[in-house]
Amino acid sequence: MTGILYGVGVGPGDPELMTLKAARLIRETEVIALPGTAAEETVAYQIAVQAVPELSKKTLVPVAMPMTHDKEEMSRNHDKAADLLEIFLAKEENVVFLTLGDPTIYSTYLYVQKRIADRGYETCLVSGITSFCAAAARTGTPLVEWNEQLHIIPAVHRLDHSLDLPGNYVLMKSGKKMGQVKEILRKSQKEVVMVENCGMKEEHIYRNVDEIPDDAGYYSLIIAKEPRI
Repeated sequence: MTGILYGVGVGPGDPELMTLKAARLIRETEVIALPGTAAEETVAYQIAVQAVPELSKKTLVPVAMPMTHDKEEMSRNHDKAADLLEIFLAKEENVVFLTLGDPTIYSTYLYVQKRIADRGYETCLVSGITSFCAAAARTGTPLVEWNEQLHIIPAVHRLDHSLDLPGNYVLMKSGKKMGQVKEILRKSQKEVVMVENCGMKEEHIYRNVDEIPDDAGYYSLIIAKEPRI
């Protein structure tokens, strides 16, 4: 017998958007892993502890996830994370790894889960509300209607993209490249709305490209839609 690793989405920022299943697993599990060097300072912890105060009494395991585009360094970090979590799993302790939004959407956790699964341990994914669904609801913006297509793009990795496919776009991970992303949006002539820090105290909503600041924060999500006819 070994422990089970759960990848649990805590939603985009509003603690009321956490699922009942996420809350139950946090309450039932002693070991909670969080992506960062200081567990209590992670955004995932700050969201979840508002919904589940018992989290503050758990065994919190910070899992360092330095941001880098160096694939070799990323791989080493993921190996270290898997090594750390395996210590608990091998002792037949379940581990809940909290991640923002939904763990299946651009989540670093997935690389760790794959390594744990390859080592023979059981893993389980628990869905959370995605940032783009929350942002769409927050701004009253339908993501798709009738037969429209939806394209989800990690903008920081696709700065050469022209948004020329039919349908609507969600641009994630714009980060420090917001100036370049805004130029792509202007050329597309799409209707744009952006939510920064959706559901958090520092939330800001921008209703067109010109309103979006070049220094927008990391948790900024853009919805770009076909112009209304």
